[in-house]
Amino acid sequence: MTDFTQTLRRRIARRPATLVAIAVSLVLLVLPAFVNAYALSSYRDVILFAIFALSLDVFWGKTGILSFGHATFFGLGAYGMAVTGIHFEIDPSIVSLVGLLAGVGLAALVALLVGYFILFGGVRGAYFTIVTLALTLTANHIAVGWSSVTGGDSGLIGVPPLVIFGLSFVDPFRSYYLCLAVLLAFLFGSIAIMNGRFGLILTAIQDDETKAQTLGYRTSLLLLVTFVASASMAALAGALYAAMNGFVAPDMIALLLSTEVIIWVAVGGSGTLIGAIIGTFVVWWLQQEISSFNASAWPIAIGSFFIALVLFFPRGPVALVSE
Repeated sequence: MTDFTQTLRRRIARRPATLVAIAVSLVLLVLPAFVNAYALSSYRDVILFAIFALSLDVFWGKTGILSFGHATFFGLGAYGMAVTGIHFEIDPSIVSLVGLLAGVGLAALVALLVGYFILFGGVRGAYFTIVTLALTLTANHIAVGWSSVTGGDSGLIGVPPLVIFGLSFVDPFRSYYLCLAVLLAFLFGSIAIMNGRFGLILTAIQDDETKAQTLGYRTSLLLLVTFVASASMAALAGALYAAMNGFVAPDMIALLLSTEVIIWVAVGGSGTLIGAIIGTFVVWWLQQEISSFNASAWPIAIGSFFIALVLFFPRGPVALVSE
């Protein structure tokens, strides 16, 4: 056995959560062989929401600072894609790329501006949560009130299908694997970064930011970089969701979605990264099963399920295999 193989095996053994990530990836890779086209489209949408949940976990789970307005960035990505494709006359061969850049760029810019003032202003903890909560409420009011551009309460219908470099992703099979590729790239990229020096610094900031500052680290800048990266991931998920479903609505930039994504991450275990993905699929599956029997029972069921997890698995089930 080579030294490289031995080193790789030791690293994997020290990080069991990576094994869980690999196992989940393999399941998602072979899933299309066992479901029909309609179900595959549903799983594709769940994968996009999983990217959204992962983006929150990158910031909240690794810095300990809860963003209660993460739907703002998902919605900005979706509206950026929709408005670009519907209101501007752009060559169909590049409209998707322009829409993706517009959605992600807009979300990154908002995150940069808001994050700069609140993070460099020393806003942390509950105050940061309140500011991001207000951000989502403001963005939702703009989406509803600016009806000439956003479509108001009805949203926008007729978002051009996703076409990248002449390759169309209308087919559920093709669009599924595109979304899966984006998810896996973000997941394993995040794992690599957070297991490296940058992740260790974020952990130090989470434990004691003042001490990290005394060691010479520019903590506000590092938090801002993480926040903008997290927002950009969420926006990309939103832009892809709008293009692949052909519509955008104010629900995609509302407080309810911000609350739901927190539940998805918490169910899987914040800070584990793969837990955000597992939590998204678990909550979605529970919603489908329970709603098929009684739609009105879903809020009670998810509330009870969440309370039970907090009581018995406060750090999430995935955290158990990481210890």
